[in-house]
Formats: sequence, structure tokens, C-alpha cells
Amino acid sequence: MKKIELEIVALSHSITQTHSYAVVLGEVNGLRRLPIVIGGFEAQAIAVALEKMQPSRPLTHDLMKNFMNAFAVELHEIIINDLQEGIFYSKLVCSTENDTVEIDSRTSDAVALAVRFGCPIYTYENILESAGILMEDSGSGKKKKTKKEVIVEDDTPTGKEDLKTMSLPELNNLLDQVLENEDYIRAIAIRDEINSRNKGK
Repeated sequence: MKKIELEIVALSHSITQTHSYAVVLGEVNGLRRLPIVIGGFEAQAIAVALEKMQPSRPLTHDLMKNFMNAFAVELHEIIINDLQEGIFYSKLVCSTENDTVEIDSRTSDAVALAVRFGCPIYTYENILESAGILMEDSGSGKKKKTKKEVIVEDDTPTGKEDLKTMSLPELNNLLDQVLENEDYIRAIAIRDEINSRNKGK
């Protein structure tokens, strides 16, 4: 299967849903986004590395990196390789002088390590197809370079819309609105509702 490279384009926090964060991965040279819900601790671990902060004592992911470096283990890439019931599965592709191994990992931990090692993040077409969100092209013909954002707070209305009662065109409009406001947490719920209806056809 052909791997598709991703990059971190945003780390989003939703005020409307306490303790809800999403790391948003974007297709390199493409318009698709892959939002992944993560916990607060993991969001902080990714943010610290993105902002190149130096905590006084190593955080868990820093400790892991130090451990791997001490034993000459290189992290080459991470691959988001599966999606089951809304849960993403990833693997770390690591090597030593003598061997290359793939290690199962939570996706949030894999991304936190990828940022620290500066290694690429990949996924497969079927995962982007089922869980990705297509961003509209700005029409300039050039890919808009997205600035990495850290902890974007969403102060839009709570949006207690009942998605089940909305039509597909209404859902698509709402998806465009929440993406405009960078509320990736709500976008995930709307995307899932649209996907479940399209499968039911």
C-alpha cells in the first residue's frame, strides 16, 4: 500500500467539550485533513515539542527519546496504519545497527515522538478516505501554507444541533462552518454522521 505523508497543521482545543483536544494532520501537498481526538496530557506533550520548550525535567516522551538515543535506537517514521470503531492505531518504525522493528503505539504518543525526532508521519489512502476531511482550495492554484497552530480555542456557539435531524446539505454546510472556525472536534462528529448516511445508501 502506498503511504501518504502527513504534517501537523493544528492542535485544537474545544471550549464546548471540556478536555477535548484534536491534533489535526494535513496531507503534504494536498487538501485533506485528518483530525484525531487526543487527551489533554498528550496535547500538552505535542505542544511542548512543537514550541521547542525545554521543561526543567524530562517529560515522558522526552524520557523515551533519551532512552532510545542512549541505546542507539533510531525512529525512522510513524505510520497510522489502522482505524477501528473510531480509534486510530499506529506503529513506530525503529532500527538499531542490527535490526528494524515495528512497535505498536497509541497515535497520540507516536505523534509526540515524531515531533521530538523530526521524523515523518504517514498513513494510507483508505484511512484518509474514511476519516479525512477535505478542505476547500483557496482557488489560487497554489497550496496555502498552513501555519502550525498550538491550542486554538473555539469560542463559537455551543452548537447543540441534533445532527440526526439535519439533511445532508445542511450537514455539509455545518461542516464548512465549523472547519472555518477550526472546531475540529465538532467537525469529527459531523463527518461521522455524513459518512454513516453515505454508507446507508
